[in-house]
Amino acid sequence: MAEVAKKDVAIQESTPPMGLKMIAREFTKDRLAMFSLGLLIVILLSVFIGSMVIDQDKVMFVSIFDKYAEPGTYSDTKDMTFYLGADEGGRDVLGQLFIGARNSILIGFSITIITSIIGVGLGILSGYYGGMVDNVLMRIVDFIMILPTMMIIIVVVTIIPRYNVWSFIAIMSAFYWTGKARLFRSKTLSEGRLDYVSASKTLGTSDFLVMFRELMPNLSSLIITNLTMNFAANIGIETTLTFLGFGLPANVPSLGTLIGYAKNGDVLSNKLWIWLPASILILVMMLSINYVGQAFKRAADARQRLG
Repeated sequence: MAEVAKKDVAIQESTPPMGLKMIAREFTKDRLAMFSLGLLIVILLSVFIGSMVIDQDKVMFVSIFDKYAEPGTYSDTKDMTFYLGADEGGRDVLGQLFIGARNSILIGFSITIITSIIGVGLGILSGYYGGMVDNVLMRIVDFIMILPTMMIIIVVVTIIPRYNVWSFIAIMSAFYWTGKARLFRSKTLSEGRLDYVSASKTLGTSDFLVMFRELMPNLSSLIITNLTMNFAANIGIETTLTFLGFGLPANVPSLGTLIGYAKNGDVLSNKLWIWLPASILILVMMLSINYVGQAFKRAADARQRLG
């Protein structure tokens, strides 16, 4: 009995972990990815906690006497110190940095989650059922993908009289799920031919359970990788649109709003405190998210994991 127990322990130790355990094991081996993940967590906690204690009305209050105040300047009008200076309206740059980063991250995360739910769900449905369902869904996807998405978003944002963060999320989410749908449709087509799916159908398991209890867990590594990479891309899209003047309203701070001040040549050259902190924050966040995403991608690669 003792020998049998030892053999069982040896087999368990020699058997490589599967699924999410293997991804976690491979991810922890990448020191750069672990550092990037830790840095990203620190940034997110700082941004959301900081934005909660900051009075947005006070930050966005226009004070012409504090126009382009330099870092460290004390404002008698607002009874506060501009640790990172003030912009052309005398608004605190540090406060805008925290609130703007929160808005940009919230928008990027919300769009990622909404488009992933729609894209992954429809992609699995299309690949699983095939036939008429697949044809109808993919023709809808093809139609949306050929549209000039960026121009449509700009037009919609321009004609809406009043819009906010949630309106902006809804507009962008309406178009950015199609790529995910095609990706997961192709993966489901190949995964649906495997024996475990046929066995589940033979046992009488419902289609819903086969798709979302059997198929989806086997696509978890791809879902995690796709979520991570799209998170960075969606933050970049929001920041770019706001920089161009077609993003959030002027009274709602965003990282793109601060960077947009650099369109002024004098601000770009002589007033670095207005746009440089936001640029550095975006750069650090994008690099951190991409390093984490690449680590997930490597961990999810079966050939590398077996090696």
